[in-house]
Amino acid sequence: MHHRAVTAVLATAALLLTAGCSSDDGGPPDKDAGSSPGGSAGRSSSPEGRAEEAPPAKGSVRVLRTVATDLRSPWGLAPLADGDLLVSSRDEATISRVDAETGETSELGEVPGVSPAGEGGLLGIALSPEYASDRMIYAYFTSASDNRVVRMIYNEKKPEGERLGAPDTVFRGIPKGVVHNGGRIAFGPDRMLYVGTGESGDTGLSQDEKSLGGKILRLTPEGEPAPGNPLPDSAVYSLGHRNVQGLAWDSKQRLFASEFGQNTWDELNAIEPGANYGWPEAEGASDDDGFRSPIAQWSTDEASPSGIAYARGSVWMAGLRGERLWRIPLKGTEASADPQAFLEGEYGRLRTVAAAGGDKLWLVTSNTDGRGDPGAEDDRVLEVRVS
Repeated sequence: MHHRAVTAVLATAALLLTAGCSSDDGGPPDKDAGSSPGGSAGRSSSPEGRAEEAPPAKGSVRVLRTVATDLRSPWGLAPLADGDLLVSSRDEATISRVDAETGETSELGEVPGVSPAGEGGLLGIALSPEYASDRMIYAYFTSASDNRVVRMIYNEKKPEGERLGAPDTVFRGIPKGVVHNGGRIAFGPDRMLYVGTGESGDTGLSQDEKSLGGKILRLTPEGEPAPGNPLPDSAVYSLGHRNVQGLAWDSKQRLFASEFGQNTWDELNAIEPGANYGWPEAEGASDDDGFRSPIAQWSTDEASPSGIAYARGSVWMAGLRGERLWRIPLKGTEASADPQAFLEGEYGRLRTVAAAGGDKLWLVTSNTDGRGDPGAEDDRVLEVRVS
């Protein structure tokens, strides 16, 4: 189906809802000579955006401490209620627990069935909405045949290395590739599971509403298409993505997502159900009414964005090739001021950022993934204070 027809179908369905290559790092991109660094694009003029107050145009970042060191290819991060952190290792296919006070790391276990290669492996993790009672950890990983989501019981009483129960496959069949495997998962305010996927290097998948590649998916905790999705009996929530890497909600429960561009523009998007974000026919801002433009965009050497988090009125976005933390202040679903970069080159590649409550964030480096230049303490988890 042509993208305009797909967009029309999804846009109609969405009205019923109530609710480079930048790849993983980007080698030297073919940069657009006319690009403007850190520029914002495609700002909407939503009434809700005009009615809300924006945070200050300029913010700040201060690294409070190094929480943990010597992690290997860390990718996903899930904070526990007691303050400790669960961290997944992409290449070792393990989940470890970091004591947030001492930095001591203990291994829960290895996730069976993971087939690490290229950008694939054990990627995002998330805690069940009922974690206090069911002790379930959800994980997105690359298998020998696909990308999939599983869930496992975490039993703290078992010996170290044996604390993960057998994985129960929740959702399977997401296209895999050497690159563009997506991998970020998060439970939303609606307690549904959101899954960011990539087009696995096959650009045609992004505009194919029947493909799971190049999408944001919305599932029940059991892995079924969530009620109210734009298309009946479909897990697809939005399409036209290249490789979704970050998912976060603001204080008004609005969803934002980061994704890798190809040679010109990386993107931060405000996600609407049924919307089409243009790839591969558009990269960055587009004048095609059938596509949503990003609220901010960057040249690929400045960003190659990975995880995002929301705190203090801004989205905070980790940059891999860009080796910096971006602040994007919001007014509704618009960028209210130009993005601002912090920590440029100070800690190398930055993979994941997660809210740590109030004005604090957890920040995970990614220098041992084969594309970085690891230092003596890499990889690390940092605690930072932001404004």
